[in-house]
Amino acid sequence: MSQDNQPADNVSPDPTAAVSPEEAMAAAAANEADALTALTQEVSTLKAQNADLAEQFLRAKAEAENTRRRAEEEISKSRKFAVESFAESLLPVADSLEAGLAISEATREQLREGSEATLKQLKSALERHRVLEINPAGTTKFDPHQHQAISMVPAEQEPNTVVSVLQKGYSIADRVLRPALVTVSAPK
Repeated sequence: MSQDNQPADNVSPDPTAAVSPEEAMAAAAANEADALTALTQEVSTLKAQNADLAEQFLRAKAEAENTRRRAEEEISKSRKFAVESFAESLLPVADSLEAGLAISEATREQLREGSEATLKQLKSALERHRVLEINPAGTTKFDPHQHQAISMVPAEQEPNTVVSVLQKGYSIADRVLRPALVTVSAPK
């Protein structure tokens, strides 16, 4: 026999060779099974991630709600007891007034002395809580944020300068509680 007619042992099968329909269906079914397995695993992973995120969300929501509730309680307590410290500092003033009124035969000098001491206690209590007097000097420029002009009077001072203070004003923490009532110099 000639060498041309002998089959070669190391020749690979022809890729264009026809595949039987059974083999094609089996390969397609295997591919579908692999794809289905991959999709099932992906769905399982996504479900686990979803459950984890849902749990994290619920925990975060509960923590936020607890924080909000605690903050509301603190605000409520702060409002309720905000004046407690201020009231405590005014108690000695009330005690001094009661003690002064308890003396039935006080002399004029004793009354004045007691009143001055009580006023000193009151001013000290106000200052501890940053309640400060607004009592402008006679040469202070009129400030509509701190002063309320009652009238304008002719004076030797520059126009719009405080001439006299009719009633002291008060501020707390740089906020005016009551403006000082003043008379102001009129323009010449």
